[in-house]
Parts: sequence; C-alpha cells; structure tokens
Amino acid sequence: MKAEFGEMQKSFGEIRLFPENIDDIWHLSHLIAPGDLVFATTLRTADTASDKIRPEKAEKRPVRLGIRVEKVEFHHYANRLRVTGLIEHGVESGSYHTLNIETGYEISVIRSWRKNDLERIDRAVKASVYDVIHILTIEEGEAELFRIRHFGPEQVVTVTMGSGKGMELNSRTSFFDKVLDSLAQVNGPLVVAGPGFIKDDFMKFFRARESEKAQKTVVVETRRTGAGAVQEVIGLGILEKLAGDLQLAREVNLMGEFLKRISQGGPVAYGRAEVKNASECGAIEEILVIDTLIRNPEIVGIMEQAERSDAGIVVFSTGFEPGKQLDALGGVAALLRYRIG
Repeated sequence: MKAEFGEMQKSFGEIRLFPENIDDIWHLSHLIAPGDLVFATTLRTADTASDKIRPEKAEKRPVRLGIRVEKVEFHHYANRLRVTGLIEHGVESGSYHTLNIETGYEISVIRSWRKNDLERIDRAVKASVYDVIHILTIEEGEAELFRIRHFGPEQVVTVTMGSGKGMELNSRTSFFDKVLDSLAQVNGPLVVAGPGFIKDDFMKFFRARESEKAQKTVVVETRRTGAGAVQEVIGLGILEKLAGDLQLAREVNLMGEFLKRISQGGPVAYGRAEVKNASECGAIEEILVIDTLIRNPEIVGIMEQAERSDAGIVVFSTGFEPGKQLDALGGVAALLRYRIG
C-alpha cells in the first residue's frame, strides 16, 4: 500500500491510498465505511445526442467522481472491492454509482480517522516493502503450500504422493520434484515446516536443486501439518523475524495470552457487557475486536472510551483461527490492567 496524507484537522482529513495487492484491497474494506466521502476516477457512459439515437454505441469515458458511501463489499475471489453510494461531486450528481477498486487503483478517502485506522495504514505501507511470505508444510506423502495474507493464510496447492501397487521405487524423489514445482512462483521468504525428518530430507533435495532459493528458506519443527502447522509457525514468531511486525503473529500471541489468563483466572473480560464495564472503569490494557464489528456503533463507543484510557486496540481477522476464536467469545474481549468485579 502507498499512502499520501492531506491536511488534517484533528482526526478529520483526506488520505490518498494506492492498493498494490489483494492484502491492500482487504485493508481498504475495513478503512472505507458508510458515510465516508470517496473520490476516484471511474468510467461513466457519455450522455450525448448520438448516444440517445444509437444507445448501443454509447461510449464510457473516465471521470472523477466523489461518492458518499452507502455499501462496501469485499470480493476476495475477484480481487476487488465494490464501493457503492450517491454521487455528490461530478457528473450526474444525485445518482448512484459503484466503484470497482482493484490493485493499482488510486482513491482518496475523506473521513474522521481513528487511531486503529492509521495503524492499519501504517502496517499496510510497511508490509509493501516485503515479498509475500509462503509456508510449506510437509509430511510423508503430502505437502501443502500456504500464502500468508493479512486476512489469514491462503491455501495455494496440495501435493500428494501416489501409493498402492505399482508405486515406483523412486516415489519420494518424484514427490519432492512435484513439491519443488509448486514453489516455482515463490520469490519471497519461504518457511518449510512439519514434524519428523522429512522436511530435512526435502531441504537437502531443495538445496541440491535450487541453492539460491533455498537460502531464503527457514526450517521449523512443528507438531502438526497443514493449517495447524501454519498457526504454530506464526505463534513462534518466525514470520515477525522474516517481515517485521506481522499482524497475524500479533493476533496469535494475543489470543494465546488471553486464553492463558482465562485458564489462570487472570484479568480479562469478554463479551460486550463485560468489556464495556471494564472500559468504563479504565481497566483495559488491550482491547481485541473482530473486523466485522469495528463499524458497529456500540463497539465503536467501547473502543473510543478505551482509547481515552490509553488502551491499545487490535483488530482480528475472522479469516484466521484467532479471529474465529474471538468471534465465538462474542467478537470483543480485553486484556485488563487489573481484575474487576
């Protein structure tokens, strides 16, 4: 993500945003909300006399519009964000228009910016200097490749080794060859994880075939494979070492601390009523909230009150396991400075 800040009056002002990848599009889905004013260049049908006579020849031309947002939809598989609202500035003012925001698409957002919004922009800008991190989990006969997105791990491919009668003696070599083929498009940091010795055997094979790419690979021992191994890797802080302050690692660690405190009867609160009470008491050290609730008026009120007591705010992605755990607890929780109640 690239960002350019306009003149701010307190927390209100304009920020120009340039999404560079699907992660940035996801970030925008949480930065743009109903009521915001968004400016962008888009295509609108030119309304001319000839168009009315021959509507099939109507030409779409680029125009600069400012729309008052009413709806924001993140289309993960289409790699785009749809922002719909009434045109307030530009041609056909008063009519509805939808902006299809994709990578390389510049937009300007005018609104009151919260502290956690600015922190999200800062994370996205910092992350743009790194190549995407991949995690390969491997066990005997099966390997899974995951791409680490800001909204959670994204499974790329699963590679399996054949079995049964007629299996070739060199099946393991063939398996490693297939796994290596799956890494052809991986240019950034790579983590190879899994239990046992097969990951070490694969790394010997990897170094012999592609020594330069293997040099950018970290090997991690995990108890599990697949998505479970990915969560272990993140929880160990491996990705932070590879790419600085990665949000997913922060979520795993905070949820681990939260669950640890619950098991030990430590200072925590969860659910809207408990967290609101803790916020009113000024007892919150860190408030945890899922991404689908950050525009909820009641939750916004709780967060604003917590911020006034210098509490930190961490937004969890519901596309990743810690976010799902938090969702099951009511979507909002808090680490407290002291026990209350």
